[in-house]
Amino acid sequence: MIKSYEKVLTKNDTGETGGHQGGVAVPRKNIELLDFFPSLNPNEFNPDTWITCLDPDGDTWKMRYIYYNGKTFLPPKSTRNEYRITHMTKFFTKWGAKSGDSVIFTSAGRPTIFKIQIKRYEKTVLEKTGSTVPKPVKLRGWRAYH
Repeated sequence: MIKSYEKVLTKNDTGETGGHQGGVAVPRKNIELLDFFPSLNPNEFNPDTWITCLDPDGDTWKMRYIYYNGKTFLPPKSTRNEYRITHMTKFFTKWGAKSGDSVIFTSAGRPTIFKIQIKRYEKTVLEKTGSTVPKPVKLRGWRAYH
């Protein structure tokens, strides 16, 4: 079965803040989402795998899916306990991704291969004035996409 997940992008995700966040966070508590991405061994220090993402133009993007888990070791090896997808900056630049847009990952039949696309931030037209204004951004994080 083909599944898709969407993440509404923040300014940190797209680099609009000027800072370096180090990739898009994947929430640890969303087991369904973690099962969507390749399995990583939590007993290894910072386990990772490379995923291949195909965009609508047919371009291939190599992105790193990693579990920064140093905080889970005794003694701790770092202060982090988070999943991330890194190496997305060039993809975001090519597609002009901005905060409020979404990135959509769709399964492609193999655990490390996905289709990827940007869904533009929707705008609404005010009927009375005819002007276009952006809808308020609801930072929803990740969700299943249908």
